[in-house]
Amino acid sequence: MFERLDIDGVLVIGAGLGGLSAALAAAPRPTLVVSPAPLGEGCASSWAQGGMAAAFGADDSPALHAADTMVAGVGLCDPESVAVLTREGPGAVRALAELGAPFDRAPDGRFAQSLEAAHSHPRVARVGGDGAGRAIMSAVIGAVRANSHIQLMEGARALTLIQDTSGRVLGALLQTSGGQRVEVRAAATILACGGLGGLYAVTTNPTTSRGEGLGLAWLAGAEIVDPEFVQFHPTAIAVGGDPAPLATEALRGEGARLIGAHGRPLMAGGHAEGDLAPRDVVARVIATELAAGGGAFLDARDAIGSAFPNHFPAVYAACRAAGIDPRREPIPVRPAAHYHMGGVAADLHGRTSLPGLFAVGEAAAAGVHGANRLASNSLLEAVVFGRRAGETARDCCLLSTQSMTALPAAELPAPVMAELRLRMDRFAGVVRTHNGLDTLLGWLEAQAGMLGEALPLVAARLVASAALDRQESRGAHFRADFPATAAIPIHTRLRRDDDILRTRAA
Repeated sequence: MFERLDIDGVLVIGAGLGGLSAALAAAPRPTLVVSPAPLGEGCASSWAQGGMAAAFGADDSPALHAADTMVAGVGLCDPESVAVLTREGPGAVRALAELGAPFDRAPDGRFAQSLEAAHSHPRVARVGGDGAGRAIMSAVIGAVRANSHIQLMEGARALTLIQDTSGRVLGALLQTSGGQRVEVRAAATILACGGLGGLYAVTTNPTTSRGEGLGLAWLAGAEIVDPEFVQFHPTAIAVGGDPAPLATEALRGEGARLIGAHGRPLMAGGHAEGDLAPRDVVARVIATELAAGGGAFLDARDAIGSAFPNHFPAVYAACRAAGIDPRREPIPVRPAAHYHMGGVAADLHGRTSLPGLFAVGEAAAAGVHGANRLASNSLLEAVVFGRRAGETARDCCLLSTQSMTALPAAELPAPVMAELRLRMDRFAGVVRTHNGLDTLLGWLEAQAGMLGEALPLVAARLVASAALDRQESRGAHFRADFPATAAIPIHTRLRRDDDILRTRAA
């Protein structure tokens, strides 16, 4: 028997920016936020360097921001979702500023904004150059702790979702860090447990971000959209860190350049936008250079130079900790798993295909990122759609008292997890092929057969299976054996009953 906890309100699984935004918006409904780590730790939101994209400039507009987002998504963005994101963007930034987020300001008091890759205008609101995520999360955490309708359960994670016989989600079975299991029943359940960068050996995400929300939703029967689209940030600092520290794109926005081992410009003539080309383009150039035995470096000596410690303190500190002085030498870089565009299918209010279940943030596929996320749209999405989901979830009623608790997902031994990460990097990374993906799937299915459906295995199989089935290159998904982009963009849509994760010959 498990301890039982009933909430006449909302259960939020995950405590990144999307989950906490939803929790705040659910007021005054009682809300329980479950986090595997203390608030502000172990979530990618706190690590975001670039900032939040929003159209504030006199020569900018939400329509222009939307147009850039649609182009980056390569035909797979939902126009209505993008319109909501970009229209509500400025208000989201202002709301965070009112909570105390100390965005950088211009001399006239307006938000200072930077240019990042694939944006047509400078529109990224930053904090201290490269500290937006932590500063924003600090302000939001302060608001969460001050709201009496929110209860926190830190040091706990979800093992499975609880459903009734109709499929409605009634809560989740949780496990605390001490091993205690708690069955939580709630009127609405919001998945906000982040992405899946931790499935890869080299990632800028917390290594605990292993697609658990994706796995929980798929095992419960929810629809999953476009899991093959994983964005690799081209300029992770290549010093062997796990996770890899990040050299923000804003460095290139201020003039830093990518060079090879002998100073040759890597992006010269390769794309009209040069060093500020879309992330997938830059990541492939660097990956190709490294695969050929060369080196890749970000040279900020002339563009940033002596201003580095003040303008980009987080990047500067990461470099100095690794024995690199970016004021005087180039920074070694390499692509790293950074953001998952796919996820649990969610509408404009975070509702999934299962009654009672919502999804927000990187766990969700709300239609705003398509095949390739536009830089600095992720924190914005977390706030805009987190708030919408929380407002909708607070009005949910617990319609069923009958439940059917599923068995907890299997645990994955550490050696298997380590091997999984290496194989995901090798076979489902920046450049993919049929043979590599098929080999990966054979191994993943063999592990599932021996160990059971552990959540990281489920998430990895969703990525690999969808990547194998998508016989084209689009956005962040690049198939060396299918380099062309199909004329008609088509979403991948998966449900457990569809038998998509069928066995393939290794």
